Amino acid sequence: MRMEFLRLNPSAFFKPFCCLMLISFIAYGQTDPGVRPTAGGPGSSGGTGDPLPGLTPQQLALFNTTKGIFIEVDSVSGTLPGEGGKGLGPSFNLNSCAGCHVAPAIGGSSPKTNPQIAVATLDNARNVIPSFISINGPIREARLIHNPDGSPDGGVHDLFVIAGRVDTPAGCQITQTDFSPQVANNNVSFRIPTPTFGTGLMEMITDAAILANKNSNLPLKAQFHIAGRENRTGNDGTITRFGWKAQNKSLTIFAGEAYNVEQGVTNELFPNARENGVNCDVLGHSEDHTDFATGISGDVEQFAMFMRLLAPALPVPSFGNVPPDSIQRGSALFAQVGCSLCHTPALKTGISYIEALSNKTANLYSDILVHHMGQGLADNVSQGGAGGDEFRSAPLWGVGQRVFFLHDGRANNLKDAIQAHSSPASAQFGSSEASTSIDTYNALPPASKQDVLNFLRSL
Repeated sequence: MRMEFLRLNPSAFFKPFCCLMLISFIAYGQTDPGVRPTAGGPGSSGGTGDPLPGLTPQQLALFNTTKGIFIEVDSVSGTLPGEGGKGLGPSFNLNSCAGCHVAPAIGGSSPKTNPQIAVATLDNARNVIPSFISINGPIREARLIHNPDGSPDGGVHDLFVIAGRVDTPAGCQITQTDFSPQVANNNVSFRIPTPTFGTGLMEMITDAAILANKNSNLPLKAQFHIAGRENRTGNDGTITRFGWKAQNKSLTIFAGEAYNVEQGVTNELFPNARENGVNCDVLGHSEDHTDFATGISGDVEQFAMFMRLLAPALPVPSFGNVPPDSIQRGSALFAQVGCSLCHTPALKTGISYIEALSNKTANLYSDILVHHMGQGLADNVSQGGAGGDEFRSAPLWGVGQRVFFLHDGRANNLKDAIQAHSSPASAQFGSSEASTSIDTYNALPPASKQDVLNFLRSL
């Protein structure tokens, strides 16, 4: 009777069998839960993309004003509809700060759909899409590792030029870089945008707090072969903290450099054009500058203020089908396998003239130090005191909402990103400081590894 029922109704067996298979996969396999929903939202103050909680009415008004500057789209002339910012190019990677820093909200990182594809031919530009840029891939900038004579390069070489655009100056002659031979010779290193949520808090973490954390838990760090060191400015000697190699000291420097490098707009911090072409660069420098009539600062200061007042991404206690107890177990395991020795859960800020940043706990999951990551992640580019395989411990607040991972965006899931942290010693570099932690993580039972993935996506 039972066999006859199954013969006539195979789904009666198949449905429970599928459920058992799903339960088995969840229990014994591991999968990245994927991009989780954002916490907070418009008006919630403190969620992803929102202003810091506790701002004064004047500071909140400034946040909203500077956000408008952050999303402004630049053109060459500043006269095109919808492209009111001026000074784009002659070479560039994108035409807006918010073009790169957009997911999951303004101030974030790469979205799922790469806007560089559209901007390559915007306004009749004639750019060819480089092989390492795709519609479903991360926004990327390209750095050449070596000059033709073999000496170190390391600088950004922009993807696009303004040639052919409707607002390009008459007689402009500039040629887009052909990256094909550089890619063939493995002479290109890629970077993707870093999220800017909570960076005002990071800016206010004192050097003393960073060094105290560096010198804490030394016996345990030795067991995991974790060292780490601070990157510092060459002038005042203080600790730098922004960028993939912690190469920039402040949000203002970070903004000024990006404006010049990514959009080609000279400014009061970086007043000299990187590339001119012939008859392509006709505006006076700095292209972005203080308005003497009103006394209003240039865009760079406003970009920096927007980031300074931007709240960190908030963690969630649960999401989707992930229960709170799995996230709690994952948090404990994250520390147990040594990940928190580099990705420090929290550091304290010092005294700030902005009360919302003063003496606060920044739950950034980073020690702001640079660590040797070995041959596997090495980009052979030096910045400040950081060498070719050294990278800042990436802050993990908001990682649950990220689409792409690692400095070059090679990973689009947390499983691959975790495994990429492990690298044995090579002829050029020592082993990754994270290798012992990854070995310890890999020795966990599958269900425990899933808890760690769930915890990371909750951040």
